[in-house]
Amino acid sequence: MHWDGFTAIERDVRAMVADPRWATLPGPAREQAIAARTLVTPDGSRWLFGAHARWHRLDRVDGRWHLSAPPALPRVRSAARPAPPTSGVPHLLVPAGPDFAVDRGSTQAFVGPDVPEGVTERIRELVVAHRRLGRADFPLPEGVFRDVFAADVAGTVAAVWGTIMWCAYAPAFDGNEVLLSMFGEFLARPLPGDDWVRWLPPVPLDALVALYAERMLARPGEAGARLAGRMAGLVVETASVLRADARFRLRADALLAMAGPAATRPWLDAPAAQTGAVRQAWLARRPPRLAVATLSETSPGEHFRHRLYDLVEALGHVARSGADPRAVAASLLAADIAAVTGGATAGVVPLLYPWIDDEMRRSLYVALTDPAHPLRGCWPSSGALPAALAPPGRDAAAALLGAAYATGLAWCALTGTTPPPRGFPVSSAVVACLMHERDDTAPGLPVTGEFHDQSESGWLFHT
Repeated sequence: MHWDGFTAIERDVRAMVADPRWATLPGPAREQAIAARTLVTPDGSRWLFGAHARWHRLDRVDGRWHLSAPPALPRVRSAARPAPPTSGVPHLLVPAGPDFAVDRGSTQAFVGPDVPEGVTERIRELVVAHRRLGRADFPLPEGVFRDVFAADVAGTVAAVWGTIMWCAYAPAFDGNEVLLSMFGEFLARPLPGDDWVRWLPPVPLDALVALYAERMLARPGEAGARLAGRMAGLVVETASVLRADARFRLRADALLAMAGPAATRPWLDAPAAQTGAVRQAWLARRPPRLAVATLSETSPGEHFRHRLYDLVEALGHVARSGADPRAVAASLLAADIAAVTGGATAGVVPLLYPWIDDEMRRSLYVALTDPAHPLRGCWPSSGALPAALAPPGRDAAAALLGAAYATGLAWCALTGTTPPPRGFPVSSAVVACLMHERDDTAPGLPVTGEFHDQSESGWLFHT
């Protein structure tokens, strides 16, 4: 059995950080301990396992450490050796401790594995119970929710929807997913997507905060606090239900930490509401171990790095045939960028380069610029992935779909690019791998009342 340097170092660092004495060590001692466990691969690349319980690679061009998924090929991993002593490690890469304890949940999208029935039924109960709260007290606010719901829909419905979309790792849903279909009667227009999948945009934290803060300011004193507390309570109830599904869990936990105090103490954020600082107040309550859950709100570049890392991991199966998941991920990223920008990549790629290491930059560059390069063979063709990239099973395909879609949304957010309403080419190609295992059975759904007849909503869910 071959020695795997990456597995050995990761195991060693995890044990070291889990030791209660780790938190008591002075900063320089911790930096030295991590630096002593740096690896070097035969090509000269240096790697360390550090912050966020993830690997980082030293860029041989700019001299910075980049969050970067490690090599997957056995011949590379077994040839890795401890690196010669290095001059310090940036303190931001040194594990704090809590960041190693976080449950990252799942990268799967919502195509293939269904949302558990217990989750969907409890969400339905919340929608039914809160849909008719006085619309004068809970109107639909201006902003992103007006793009989704009819104007006469209560803000409480938007709160449940917004919590679902904010907590989802990758909001790509089967067109028959019950968790979405229960909102069909409230929609102002069909949801974006294609014949099979609803490719939904993420809801920003600002939108959820606005539902709460707007109610705080709608009435003076205790009356406004009471309305805001009920809205925060609904967000908390929804997140509590969602965390039973691993695809929601990480961000649901973060939202519970941020909104929970506002639900139990409705007046808590009244001063922040007066100054427009509720978002900052919520983020300040997020515990350090869940920092990665809110990177999309605080650092789009770091968020992109983590999503690309997830994509490399979701492509781990290609290493069995000798392909490099890191290079394949860069090629698939290039395929999406080229398609979404119509080939006008100059306004996008330079904004991504600072967030990826030199090896990934080189792979991205050649995949974009050299049609004859072998990496072009990874690009989808006629709506399908190359056979060599096909995931080995349903769960793996759902994970690749989620990671690919999340990566697409992340680079669009970082570069100011509008995500395509019918999905990214790579994500859409992965859907084809799930078609024969897709659950198209939609159980009979009870009508939730006469709201549909009295509402301005005239669109059915399915397009």
